[in-house]
Amino acid sequence: MQVTYRWMSMKEVNPMNPNEYYESEAKMFKALCDPNRLMIIDRLRDGEMCACKILEELAISQSTLSHHMKILCESGLVESARVGKWTHYSLNAPGFERAAQRLSAIAIAGSAAEAACCCSEKVG
Repeated sequence: MQVTYRWMSMKEVNPMNPNEYYESEAKMFKALCDPNRLMIIDRLRDGEMCACKILEELAISQSTLSHHMKILCESGLVESARVGKWTHYSLNAPGFERAAQRLSAIAIAGSAAEAACCCSEKVG
C-alpha cells in the first residue's frame, strides 16, 4: 500500500502500523539530541574509532559509552564491527543521508505551506 504522509515522500508503509515510519524517524533524531552522542559523532567524522579510544577521549565510563553507542547504532547513524574484544564504530553515510533528506523535506514542505496559506492577511 503506497501512502504519502505529510512530511514524507512516497514510501511503503505498513498499513497495520502506519506510525512505524515516524517511530523510526524519531529514533534517528533522538540519537542527535545528546551532547555526548554529538561529541561521538564529531570524532567519528575522521573515520572509524575503537571504543577504547572513544572512552579515552570523552572520559566517560564504559557503561555510558555502551548506552550511547546502542542508541546511535539503532538509529542507523553509526555502524559497529567487533574486532577482538573491542568494538569499532564508524559513521553510516546512508543514515546521515536519510536524516538530511528528512530535514530537507520538512523545510521544503514548510515553505510551501506558508506560501499557500489562505490566512496571510494580517489581523490588526
